[in-house]
Amino acid sequence: MFDPMYLLFAAPGMLMAMWAQNKVKSTFSKFSQVTTQSQDTGGQIARKILDANGLQAVKVERGQGFLSDHYDPRDKTIRLSPDVYDSNSVAAFGVAAHETGHAIQHQVGYAPLKWRSSLVPVTQFGSNLAPWVFMGGMALSSASSMGLTVAWIGIGLFMATALFSIVTLPTEFDASKRAKDILSAKGMVTPQEADGVDKVLDAAAWTYVAGAVAAILNVLYYVFILLRRRRR
Repeated sequence: MFDPMYLLFAAPGMLMAMWAQNKVKSTFSKFSQVTTQSQDTGGQIARKILDANGLQAVKVERGQGFLSDHYDPRDKTIRLSPDVYDSNSVAAFGVAAHETGHAIQHQVGYAPLKWRSSLVPVTQFGSNLAPWVFMGGMALSSASSMGLTVAWIGIGLFMATALFSIVTLPTEFDASKRAKDILSAKGMVTPQEADGVDKVLDAAAWTYVAGAVAAILNVLYYVFILLRRRRR
């Protein structure tokens, strides 16, 4: 049965996520039309930043999909979407530099990146299993106190997913700061272009904030359900 209380907890996160996605797409689209004075593409600027930081071993590859850009620490590869890899726009420079920020984090042993990487398997396991564990515990709770224990385990799995989202925040914010600092310090963008990079990366940051808010509210919803059951 649909629980109206779910909307109370889920709606803020969903609305914020929709707003953030729209903001990042519109901002990226706007600054994709603004070319830099440099003749480099996003792929080339990523390569230059990596080489300048002694990261010749990190590969830069052309990926697939819109805004699918990411750094894979397992094989030390930055994969940039075609709109970033092939473009010399302000938006492309910002996104490409952001991903090199993650590679630099990996090089220097940035703690939050390590924490996020260690949480990946737990998060993947928990996100798939948590709803089933929680519902199973709730089904058993009327017959046995063990059911409540199982339900709390389910909530613990939900919390692991929320923790991953929370740890993602400093990781992404730091990568963006590194990107902004590098592009400006190395003279890779003009002051006007740097302002556009700031706007693109600041817009992208809101998607991670929205994800963390949604994950936390999700945990609170299931805690609310369990506490409500216990009071009955």
